[in-house]
Amino acid sequence: WSYFVLGVEHILGGIDHLLFVLALLLIVRGGKRIVATVTAFTLAHSVTLAAATLGWVHVPGPPVEAIIALSIVFVASEVVHAGKGRPVLTERAPWIVAFSFGLLHGFGFAGALAEVGLPQTAIPLALLTFNVGVEVGQLLFVAAVLVLQYAGARVFQSEAKWLPVATAYGVGSIAAFWTIERIAGF
Repeated sequence: WSYFVLGVEHILGGIDHLLFVLALLLIVRGGKRIVATVTAFTLAHSVTLAAATLGWVHVPGPPVEAIIALSIVFVASEVVHAGKGRPVLTERAPWIVAFSFGLLHGFGFAGALAEVGLPQTAIPLALLTFNVGVEVGQLLFVAAVLVLQYAGARVFQSEAKWLPVATAYGVGSIAAFWTIERIAGF
């Protein structure tokens, strides 16, 4: 149970991961596409989380954290380009983008889990429950964003077309700062 709670807390406290998911939600339309995209992200980060936690793969933390920030910049820029009517990869095949960057984000989750450690007698169970906790936290965040989008559309009686692009600029600016800060920290 404690690893499940740790997974939920990690995702809800992991602003960089949440901003990545938010940027995806700004560009992906339709329930099935959102589910496919979030599922691709989950599958990918589950693979690298397990591989890194079990010691099969080792990737140094600082470059991973910098690339995670850069992945947010990428998706935010895709939102801006899509808002200008330009065709973008994330709009056409969001699950590919989510899966690709999900692999990197999984290494970030593994770093957080490594700080806590795993019980030697129940590594698979702890890993599974941590990952399920991450997914539950992520789904809570997705649900909250979708409810806010729906409520905003009802209040304003229409979709504010400028809002996703403005949000993407904010998200991208924060992520660009993180990218520079994390690279400078090498």
